[in-house]
Amino acid sequence: MPADHSLDRLANATLLVPFESTSAPRWILDGLSDGIAGVCLFHNNIDLSGGPDALIALNRALSSAAAAPLISLDEEGGDVTRIGQAAGSDYPGNAALGAIDDAALTRDVHAALGAELRRLGFTLDLAPSVDVNTEDDNPTIGTRSFGSDAALVARHAAAAVRGLQDSGIAATAKHFPGHGATSQDSHVDLPVVEASAELLRSRELLPFRSAVQAGTRAVLTAHITLPGLGVTGPATLSSTVLVDLLRGELGFDGTVISDALDMAGVSGEIGVPEAAVRSLAAGCDLLCLGRFCYAEEVAAVRGAITAAVREGRLPGERLEEAAERTAALRAWTADRPAPEPPSASGLDGARRAVGVDGLLPSPSELADPVVVELDVPTGIAVGEVPWGIAPWFPGTERLDAAAADPERVLAAAAGRPLVAVVRDAHRYPEVRRFVEALCLRRPDAVVVEMGLPVWRPECRAHVRSYGAARVNGLSVAELLGGEVRAPVR
Repeated sequence: MPADHSLDRLANATLLVPFESTSAPRWILDGLSDGIAGVCLFHNNIDLSGGPDALIALNRALSSAAAAPLISLDEEGGDVTRIGQAAGSDYPGNAALGAIDDAALTRDVHAALGAELRRLGFTLDLAPSVDVNTEDDNPTIGTRSFGSDAALVARHAAAAVRGLQDSGIAATAKHFPGHGATSQDSHVDLPVVEASAELLRSRELLPFRSAVQAGTRAVLTAHITLPGLGVTGPATLSSTVLVDLLRGELGFDGTVISDALDMAGVSGEIGVPEAAVRSLAAGCDLLCLGRFCYAEEVAAVRGAITAAVREGRLPGERLEEAAERTAALRAWTADRPAPEPPSASGLDGARRAVGVDGLLPSPSELADPVVVELDVPTGIAVGEVPWGIAPWFPGTERLDAAAADPERVLAAAAGRPLVAVVRDAHRYPEVRRFVEALCLRRPDAVVVEMGLPVWRPECRAHVRSYGAARVNGLSVAELLGGEVRAPVR
């Protein structure tokens, strides 16, 4: 049995931790120097209001605290963005790229994203999402997926992995073994994937197999349960999923990262420290602790891990194996240059993704429109990130569809073009009712869908952007003749 300090360092080597602020607190710097594998930055750590210098300085301070610690974040582009929190992402998300279905473009967009992340000082991206989104009402994946066809998702999974890693950013294929066939959010519940083992292998696992073959350095788990595989608890805590399936069948030899352990789908009944122990025992190598696990909580997790080793619940060899894999990941990220991004921009991809059903009015017919955006709850993974086309259409009104009066909007739009902007309208009956009331009286209305275009109302033109990132909004604004002035960052 290792000495206590050595055991603490082994436990630290499995931790990917958050912290409180836009500067590195002393406990984080000390923890990194004492073996903590790395950090995961969230919105509260990233301030780009004055340009990138503050974030670069923060990441430089973190990197200087140890030899090549992992500096990570959830940066998918599209709707899930950390560096684009203030105005939205400059990169189209997976749904837009899947709608275009040009794997070379997907690789270029992710290479450009990776190059920006590397210049900012990051080394590990907890992306891409390679879930096959077969459930329209999925509250946590949706536009984060390349699509509902497993072969298409597999093509783009490989391209995204290669693009990020072309730029020196370690990619993380997620959420293994596939979160796309759920209608529950693992942040608040334990979703069930009702699929046979055969269907899981031909659908959910196909993109992960492709990502592994493309050389992804990491795979991130899903807090889902899969009765078709005989799994009754979270996949994150299942050696059947992580060892037999991921390492055995798919041949993955890189780092297995847990999804955030503060999510109810994995720790709601047992707490984060116990979830950490069970995740390691099941085959996870690196534990993403979540958003609010700071110094005291990190110490509790470390204590639970070392206690489990002493008690024989967690073999010391398993902890050593996990530490070796995180060390290998850190070594891969070390000293990789930040390359120049490809010439194609995220805006190019967003423009190519925009589609129109029906007859789009001419620019003159769309002059001086009344624009309303129907607000919907923000998913936990997405967070509070701006969306819509308001930056290019002054006077745009954001409405709560459940409380707003369609008659007032119709009166305001008398004699003027009318544009209604929605996001995943198929998931919100109140939004559909509101839009239908508008279109019944104004069949010439234009409806813009910035989520998944599952539902289409009776209207003159239905515009679909396959995402609500800033570049998606700008692409729609260009199409509708908005006041397009602000360049992409």
